[in-house]
Amino acid sequence: MAQVRNYQEAGFTSLFEELQWRGLINQSTDTEQLAQALNGEPITYYCGFDPTAASLHIGNLVQLINMRHLQAAGHHPIALVGGATGLIGDPRQSGERTLNPKEIVATWAERLKGQIGHILETEGANPVSFVSNYDWTASMTVIDFLRDVGKNFRLGTMLAKDTVARRLNSEEGISFTEFSYQVLQGNDFLHLFDEYHCVLELGGSDQWGNLTSGLDLIRKVRGASVHVFTSPIITDAQGKKFGKSEGNAVWIDPTMLSPYKFYQFWINRPDEEMERLLKAFTFLPKSEIEALLESTRTNPGAREAQRALAWEVTSFVHGEYATQQAIDAAAALFGRGGDLSGLDESTLESALEGLQIDGVFTQAHIADRITDLAAASGLVKSASEARRAITSGGLYINNQRIEDVDYILREEDLLHNRFVVIRRGKKALAALEAQR
Repeated sequence: MAQVRNYQEAGFTSLFEELQWRGLINQSTDTEQLAQALNGEPITYYCGFDPTAASLHIGNLVQLINMRHLQAAGHHPIALVGGATGLIGDPRQSGERTLNPKEIVATWAERLKGQIGHILETEGANPVSFVSNYDWTASMTVIDFLRDVGKNFRLGTMLAKDTVARRLNSEEGISFTEFSYQVLQGNDFLHLFDEYHCVLELGGSDQWGNLTSGLDLIRKVRGASVHVFTSPIITDAQGKKFGKSEGNAVWIDPTMLSPYKFYQFWINRPDEEMERLLKAFTFLPKSEIEALLESTRTNPGAREAQRALAWEVTSFVHGEYATQQAIDAAAALFGRGGDLSGLDESTLESALEGLQIDGVFTQAHIADRITDLAAASGLVKSASEARRAITSGGLYINNQRIEDVDYILREEDLLHNRFVVIRRGKKALAALEAQR
């Protein structure tokens, strides 16, 4: 896993200074008080993650990285997996959410806990605590909810929240269910304040209205001041958001997005995104990031920043072994022609997906002529053209040059007893899957 440094090791004089430099604080309550809280004695903080999908994505990863920065500085993290709020879902920018069955939400909640536990420290002197708001919400009657919580919220303030106001002015409108989400989230902060003396909540900038509902509630019913701050929404160079609502979520669950594809996402980011992404998504020291940015300016073709970014984020999420497998797969297929047999099956399959024709691997059978397979895969127009390629030394199976124009496919040619990769020249590739 990528090394996590505290703010001193990263070259900063305070945690608040580092978070600001990395662009991880977008909106916040009183800046001076927040800085004092972050730079002072350990405090307890929390961030909520609703199980509205089977995996977290890179938008959530920003919050986990923020939590890890605070945890490394000695502050005490609470990860709230929204067993209750996940049954409702926070209001989207447009359109009502589809409500998922309780059993599915419960299953997703357990998956999210596992993902969070892979990112944050779960052992040692300062482990993350896991809570579910279902535990204190499910037993609350409607009357209790209205009397004890709802009476503390003013309709005018609730209607003024950005997302609510936007939805009210849309054709879809907003249901009472989603409208009440901010009340539930505010009550979560109050509960954690009472039970754990939690005094800080983190979230994305699109959650500002929900975060401040808890701050206002605690001030009103407990007379105490607490803190919230948001991090910016992650967008591409054109300003488009990454997320499941936009249909382009970059999942952190390896079964939903392979480590190979995850790595490829980061290494293919354009130069103009490097400063923002290196600061926000890595724990590299300031000096290293500045050196990488200088390399991008003076020698962009080397793509040192992209390679550092892809390594740091992928190894942080998926571990160093999976990251090295992703690098080796790309090198073997598209780079130096390395050893494909050394790749694990899942990495190889993921890397080969882009070589499918209409989403289906070209089928191969043992004892098929390589010339016929090359033609069937589309690498050459005909078997005779494949023979000419062999004669000129330009046709390969699994990066091994074929010299016999009558070569037939053998069992030992199959990678993981499934795949064979044919290459013509340096970069023209096709993937075939054995059929028996």
